[in-house]
Amino acid sequence: MNLREEIPLPNGLTAEIWDASRMIAADTASVVLVVRVPVPVKRDYFEEAADCERTKRVFGPEIVFEYRNERTFVPAGEREALFGEFLAGFRKDVLPYLSKGHFPRRFILSKHREIVKEPWRYPERD
Repeated sequence: MNLREEIPLPNGLTAEIWDASRMIAADTASVVLVVRVPVPVKRDYFEEAADCERTKRVFGPEIVFEYRNERTFVPAGEREALFGEFLAGFRKDVLPYLSKGHFPRRFILSKHREIVKEPWRYPERD
């Protein structure tokens, strides 16, 4: 994967734009846009300190939000144009939500709810 760009967000987070595209054959490509936004797990997102600590034990000190858009069997000559379309769509549709002030807290709390609902899927780390 190649880091294409970093976008600082108004809520203090940074969106990393990655190009994970690859050639499938001499004239065909798989075009993949990956956006990663690391979100720190903060105590003030939680009502109970124990919930924060449990979330950190399972996921670590930060949880990465990831957005992907991908298409296979793209003619090699259209690879860059399609990646640009994917990026434009992300900027228009997803970036405004990721930029909102409430996004980090809501994202972290949604991950905590996953732990509570399905604890067998999330073993705690030491």
